[in-house]
Amino acid sequence: MSLELKINDDIKATMLARNAEKLEALRAVKAALLLEKAKEGATGNVDEEAELKILQKLVKQRRESADIYQQANRPDLARKELFDAAIIETYLPRQMSEDEVTAVIKNIVSQTGATSIKDMGKVMGAASKELAGKADNKMISVIVKRLLMG
Repeated sequence: MSLELKINDDIKATMLARNAEKLEALRAVKAALLLEKAKEGATGNVDEEAELKILQKLVKQRRESADIYQQANRPDLARKELFDAAIIETYLPRQMSEDEVTAVIKNIVSQTGATSIKDMGKVMGAASKELAGKADNKMISVIVKRLLMG
């Protein structure tokens, strides 16, 4: 079942359950997918990789907003953003642990022959492709730096 169909089914179920908070998060995902389908040059459908990127972007936006709200002493708004992020994350593949990501990156470093921080771009490119949707790019970057510097 495609992500769009799953979201539509979940929206219907959420409407029947009268869960307004969850409904709002699901509608945000649906809107982002529709925008992607309708943007200039689009073919009218969104592939799985693009769907993952959209979901990751939405989660990242929600987390950043929550941080800003926390700093502004608005825990009520921060809580809502974190709730939305948690709902959206349920549609992402299981995120890998830091140890799992480190093991994959060590393998990539040995495959590419990277020896110093100068090779970071080469390693990041391969790691981003292999770990797309499975790990946060920020965590990947930190681990790559640690492995190449240390």
